[in-house]
Amino acid sequence: MAGDEFSELLGQLKQRSGLSYGVLGKRLHMSASTLHRYVNGDAVPTDYAPVERLARVCKATPDELVELHRRWVLADARRGQKGVGGPAPAGAGAGAASAIAEPTAEPVGGAGVDSEPGAGVGVGPEDGALPAGERGVGPDAPVASVVPVPRRRRTVVLAGVAVAAAVVSAALVVNLVPGGGDDGQGRKQSVGAAAPESVAAGSGDSGESPGSKGEPVSPAVSGDSTPTASNSNSTSAQPGSGAGAAPDAVDEDGASAPTVAANPYKWEDPCSQHYLVNQKAEQVPPPPNESEARGWVTALGGVAGGQQMLALTVQGTGKATVVLEAMHVRVVTKNAPLAWNDFEMGFGCGGSVETKSFVVDLDAGSPTVETKAGQRDFPYKVSESEPEVFYVFANSKAHDMSWYLELDWSSGTNKGTVRIDDNGNPFRTSGNVGRPAYDYPLGDSEWWRNEYEPNIKG
Repeated sequence: MAGDEFSELLGQLKQRSGLSYGVLGKRLHMSASTLHRYVNGDAVPTDYAPVERLARVCKATPDELVELHRRWVLADARRGQKGVGGPAPAGAGAGAASAIAEPTAEPVGGAGVDSEPGAGVGVGPEDGALPAGERGVGPDAPVASVVPVPRRRRTVVLAGVAVAAAVVSAALVVNLVPGGGDDGQGRKQSVGAAAPESVAAGSGDSGESPGSKGEPVSPAVSGDSTPTASNSNSTSAQPGSGAGAAPDAVDEDGASAPTVAANPYKWEDPCSQHYLVNQKAEQVPPPPNESEARGWVTALGGVAGGQQMLALTVQGTGKATVVLEAMHVRVVTKNAPLAWNDFEMGFGCGGSVETKSFVVDLDAGSPTVETKAGQRDFPYKVSESEPEVFYVFANSKAHDMSWYLELDWSSGTNKGTVRIDDNGNPFRTSGNVGRPAYDYPLGDSEWWRNEYEPNIKG
């Protein structure tokens, strides 16, 4: 089981470290009992950040960190499936039984109840609408000794059910079938709070980013914070695709767009992460842990300075294997770097993550996704049981950049593009060269100007 594999690896790391639960709890600011539940498999953390901190304290290798994250994703997904498949609320069964039992007590045609002419039009023959046990009942059949319910009531109920079913079917068709004028060969999807405004057709295949020609793309913003993949209204033509082929969004093998969980507040290590904040040092609170970075940055209106690291967990949603063909960078805006103070998160620095990592030079005319440290480039394969974790390092020295990623995928005859952003908003990274540099020494209670490098070097 996924949860057992996750706790098993945690236990191996803990045992190898030689540290007790009490010592680990103090270093991680967690209770020993909580750690014990994680390692024993009694609970799965809702957030990966404490798991990663535990692994780093136990001196896990980069490969072990990636494998641990993969197992946590599977264990967390399994826990969600258990929650969905829980028992129905008490009383639901009684209500359903009552709704089913009511028509059974009704007399059938010829039993003394007058039905209105034409009441069943559009629903089907009366015998076909009755339960199997009531079909073909003649005048000699015994009549139930209950107060009869007029047939019109049954007809109205059945008509209402038919209308509801028709509405649900129409909604499914709208979501599964490409819109009018679509060649059916590709679809744009979005990963974020909701499907943002569509990207212009064909942008997924262009070698130039929209921002390189001064044509900003304005993604829509939604308040929902749950990352999901959803179809948008526009489509992109794929090279070599034949006109007239229109595959459904999900084929008979279950092939569909992968899901992508994007974490733009991932740190390679605390000492490498900088944020630009438009406030004086005395007004800025102490640096957060990685798991609290989103709240800290959002509250201060901060922006990643110099480099932004993304952790992308890509997972299939059906039975079929999905091929991840390529990843592209799309620039939304490109401005002068922010003239704000630079704050380094550095305390308790750990090791770096190199497995399946990519770099992006946002200052380039047409930024592209390149492999880092000789790692293997695309394509990759994912499925529902075999996710992949990618790390993207976006660098900027001379500009304030708003940008997002697009991931091309294919499975059999289906193909499409998934947009990757920050819950409907583009990612934002600004150059920090020459900005006043502040750090927060261990054991101190305030920010200090870096005495060795008072300004960020280029």
